Amino acid sequence: MAVTEEEVKLLEDSVSDSVDHTGLPAGKSSTGGWRSAWYIIGVEVGERFAYFGIGSNLITYLTGPLGQSTATAAVNVNTWSGTASMLPVLGAFIADAYLGRYLTIVIASLIYILGLGLLTLSAFLILVGLSEQRNDASAKPSYWVNILFFCSLYLVAIGQGGHKPCVQAFGADQFDAADSKERISRGSFFNWWFLSLSAGITLSIVVVVYVQDNVNWALGFGIPCLFMVLALALFLLGRKTYRYPKGGDSREKNAFARIGRVFVAAFKNRNMNYEHSSLSQGMLEDGSSERFKKRFSFLANALLSGEGGEERCNRRDVEDAMALVRLIPIWITSVVCTIPYAQYATFFTKQGVTVDRKFLPGLEIPPASFQALIGIAIFISVPGYEHVFLPLARRITKKPSGITMLQRIGTGMVLSSFNMVVAALVETKRLQTAKEYGLVDRPDATVPMSIWWFVPQYLLLGMIDVFSLVGTQEFFYDQVPTELRSIGLALSLSAMGLASFLSGFLITLINWLTGKDGGDSWFNTNLNRAHVDYFYWLLAAFTAVGFFAFLFFSRRYVYRRVDQV
Repeated sequence: MAVTEEEVKLLEDSVSDSVDHTGLPAGKSSTGGWRSAWYIIGVEVGERFAYFGIGSNLITYLTGPLGQSTATAAVNVNTWSGTASMLPVLGAFIADAYLGRYLTIVIASLIYILGLGLLTLSAFLILVGLSEQRNDASAKPSYWVNILFFCSLYLVAIGQGGHKPCVQAFGADQFDAADSKERISRGSFFNWWFLSLSAGITLSIVVVVYVQDNVNWALGFGIPCLFMVLALALFLLGRKTYRYPKGGDSREKNAFARIGRVFVAAFKNRNMNYEHSSLSQGMLEDGSSERFKKRFSFLANALLSGEGGEERCNRRDVEDAMALVRLIPIWITSVVCTIPYAQYATFFTKQGVTVDRKFLPGLEIPPASFQALIGIAIFISVPGYEHVFLPLARRITKKPSGITMLQRIGTGMVLSSFNMVVAALVETKRLQTAKEYGLVDRPDATVPMSIWWFVPQYLLLGMIDVFSLVGTQEFFYDQVPTELRSIGLALSLSAMGLASFLSGFLITLINWLTGKDGGDSWFNTNLNRAHVDYFYWLLAAFTAVGFFAFLFFSRRYVYRRVDQV
């Protein structure tokens, strides 16, 4: 019996699907897995330690040794952090299209170390310059020292842009998606990954910030540089244990080109009907036609030969293209539901300033220190999720994974909306207390309400991270085409950055609307006359609407290639 060209292509696709992302046949073991993953987790802990060692106290350095005004320093911090948030998309593109994740991590780490080293040098030059001027703190550093500092700072951003999206994707690559046990382990990897880097961030904020404020800035920048050197050394130490993702034929080497070709072919064939084509009729026997119609929509036309005789795209290329399209509504709804997370570093802290912060006689808790409760919640929630929640979920759902990735994200969205309700109720309580004691027009007076009222909303933020943030990272890693997993993680990380921009836009708009014509703005400088509680109720409603939109799209979502188990 003759074998048609289409049957040959389908056979090639089935063989392709039987090979995992490591280039090994499905089920074949290797030295990867947790042994190599722990090296990579250690690298990320070092990188996060270095990044937050620089960024968490940057505005203090700009307004102190560099002598900038608060406004100028704030603009510089926002510009740098915004640039650092955008560069991972570029770094992921370079890794996925050209260099590969391993080589990109090595090069990015070297750039990172160079930036940190020069940053330390610039701080040392300022320290020496001040000492020569008898510690005259009012003396500003020279023009060239400023140039050196900012060049160094943006080298750190460039290094972070290549490092951040690739390390996590490379760590997840160590687990074979075709093996059911390793697929479950990969889900655990994302949990322990997040727990470990949270520990690195917390340690950096406690240790490095103290050194910067109480010893000197040169040492405060030098410690992150040393940690980054150790992180690179650890990464190279594990090189013989890693699984390295392998590409297929030359057609597959640039995933952007082959997937882009699908959209071009589908547009050219937009007037053709896949459903009534001979290709569709030939697949009716196994029911594939309906499956293709559901998954591929108009992109299925790329499977057809063009009117000018152009070669059609193959099934895998079309499936990968549609996988990216299906992610768009999930990504948009995740952005909306992440807006509440942007409030903890702003309004939560400002509210804490107004209340009773006594911890012990003569000892007050700095309101910003309550952010440490987020890390504490993560330290508790990750083991609880792994050893309590998942076993219980497996008994109920009878699935090895317990719940799907989308169910995990949805749970985080529900918690996010609930957290805004809790925050609104606490703020309402604070406003009522201020009114009862006649403190509405006394913004400098302490409202007789304990800061411990704010504990639940901080703890909920940590739980939201474990469900929503980690779930989103695992989902985008798993559902993008294999060669684009760094891009997938970069997109998931960008959701929080975009949510911060949206939060700022909402605050600006609401402040203008409620404050015009002499009215009391929701964000009045005098918080006792403000109504941040209204803003929290609004965010709770936004998040609820976003969740129901997410629910609509997630119920229609078809998991890519390997279905959730």
